Amino acid sequence: MQIDLHTHSTASDGRLTPAELVALAAQAGVDVLALTDHDGIGGLDEARQCALDAGIQFINGIELSVTWNKRTVHIVGLNFDCDHAPLQAGIQRLQDFREVRAREIASKLDSAGIKGAYDGAKRFSGGKMLGRMHFANFLVDAGYAKNVRSVFKKYLVNNKPGHVTGDWATLEEAVSWITQAGGVAVIAHPARYKLTRTKLRKLIKGFIAAGGQAMEVVSGSHCVNEVKTMACHANDFDLYASSGSDFHDPDFPWIKLGQLPDLPEKCRPVWDLF
Repeated sequence: MQIDLHTHSTASDGRLTPAELVALAAQAGVDVLALTDHDGIGGLDEARQCALDAGIQFINGIELSVTWNKRTVHIVGLNFDCDHAPLQAGIQRLQDFREVRAREIASKLDSAGIKGAYDGAKRFSGGKMLGRMHFANFLVDAGYAKNVRSVFKKYLVNNKPGHVTGDWATLEEAVSWITQAGGVAVIAHPARYKLTRTKLRKLIKGFIAAGGQAMEVVSGSHCVNEVKTMACHANDFDLYASSGSDFHDPDFPWIKLGQLPDLPEKCRPVWDLF
């Protein structure tokens, strides 16, 4: 089976609408799909109906932003009740901060001589939730960088003109919002944080203490060796293993929807919990 439990649509910072994403997933032979937009669930209803029509099993998903140990990490939620009030309140809080952050990013870019960044990013968001990817698309379109990757290196990371420190949910809050809504909490793309082994294991221990059950072992941003390392960590801590591309854009050839290697042997698939 082709299973992809980490994808994004125009409901956050993805390039495709939820319907377009599901259509591409069907074309790619995906059997089980989760839409995990950043800090929002606005695309789930559309994606769920399209998945039903396409014969794809659909899983409710979200990717929550967390501040942990003075850095941003992401926690994916899977198979939860969208109507759970504490989850909805938590999502609203994060979306409110995203608007504050967007205006601050634009202000910093303005101070660096880049005018019109807020309105420019808004055009790329389609009037929906603003993220750093929308600013990156604006900066590329305006000629300040040749591609999105170079934008992040030059403008949107720590010590660069457009960087704004996140003030997200705590690890405990994010995990509780997901689990209390009946879902499964998953550490997203853990190798991407470039943590030392000691710090990663500290994150995992805190995550488990908060009620987390799984981590992404296979990810579109994990190389072969990182998959093996994350599998060892998952097995050491008796966590379930998840698999997701973190797909955003069909023009990003290094991450393809649904085209993921199998989980390593001895890993317990997170979908067993569904």
